[in-house]
Amino acid sequence: MTDAELRTLLRDCLTLWSVVGRVSVEDAGIQIATDDGVIHLQRAPEEMRPVRWLLQTPVRAAVGRPPRAAPSIVALLSALRNALGGEPGHTVRVGA
Repeated sequence: MTDAELRTLLRDCLTLWSVVGRVSVEDAGIQIATDDGVIHLQRAPEEMRPVRWLLQTPVRAAVGRPPRAAPSIVALLSALRNALGGEPGHTVRVGA
């Protein structure tokens, strides 16, 4: 996934979650800016595999905690939605 593709995915997610924010690609990764602060997202270094992503929220940074590690894009988006207080969406159930 390229940075441009990730940026587009994150912008779509913000809309889906009803979160007002701005997504920008920076040298060190991607920034998601909202009224509550700036969240930093970066790819994890190869030596950290199976971790793929690192997510630093303003709350974690304020107390000196390291970025949260996410092993997949799904885990990253879930952690990001929770950090932003985004709407979870609707659960679809199929059954008789």
